[in-house]
Amino acid sequence: MRYGFIYPGSDPELAVELAVLAERHGWHGFFVWEGIWATDPWSVLAAAAMRTTSIRLGTMLTPVPRRRPWELAGQTMTVDRLSGGRVVLSAGLGVPEDVEERFWIFEHDPGRRERAELLDESLELLPKLWRGEPFEHEGAHYTVRRTEQMLPLPPVQQPGIPIWAVGLWPRPKSMRRVARLDGWLPNFAPPGEGAAGPDAQRELFTPEIGAEAMAWLRAERERLGVADRPFDWVQEGTTAGLDAAADAAVVRPWAEAGATWWLDTDWSVPAERIEPYARERVAAGPPAIEG
Repeated sequence: MRYGFIYPGSDPELAVELAVLAERHGWHGFFVWEGIWATDPWSVLAAAAMRTTSIRLGTMLTPVPRRRPWELAGQTMTVDRLSGGRVVLSAGLGVPEDVEERFWIFEHDPGRRERAELLDESLELLPKLWRGEPFEHEGAHYTVRRTEQMLPLPPVQQPGIPIWAVGLWPRPKSMRRVARLDGWLPNFAPPGEGAAGPDAQRELFTPEIGAEAMAWLRAERERLGVADRPFDWVQEGTTAGLDAAADAAVVRPWAEAGATWWLDTDWSVPAERIEPYARERVAAGPPAIEG
């Protein structure tokens, strides 16, 4: 099990300090959120890359349908090279329906179906863009004309930067998208209902359900011929950082079920408390399971 911390605030200077602190205190990953009218996460991660040496860096998460894939490819490649190959890209459609009105304040929401199409086409393009080689593409939403000039450098990580994607279990279309990639960010749709919100997710999504989904993903990856590639189950949750045994008890069932990453944060912390919360939680170290 590896452990990451998600910084739930917006201060870019604090974020860079926290990335350094997280590396010092044994965390394996440091993540920042990506908004629309917000601090630019890739600038923050570029700064963090220059101040750290081993911790993985990424977003949690990038609303890929809102991004131009060639610009996202350039940003992630830049941070990957600055960090010596430590970037991970977390991809999703955007935000839950209950906050979509706030999310789409500058443009019209094309709808979930078109966003899914944009996500799939972007995920197809990103590995090609990361090669830094001439190619052509003619899709439903994007066109790439072949060019031999001013090609970008590839990222350090080859054949490309790892992509973790949100998968809505047990929806086959959503999960098939994940199976082709490098990691699963779980979302859960209880039978007869839509995707669970964050609170319901914590209550209804269990390690046993996650293990069932992972078994399905392993079978699908076998069918696709990619079962030999590394694949992560990335589980998000909250631990207090006050009692090592209590924190480990929260994480252990997920590790035993097969989760490979635990990402810790508390999104409910009031804005005025984010800095002391983040400093204290990061300094307390990850909720590591001994043995």
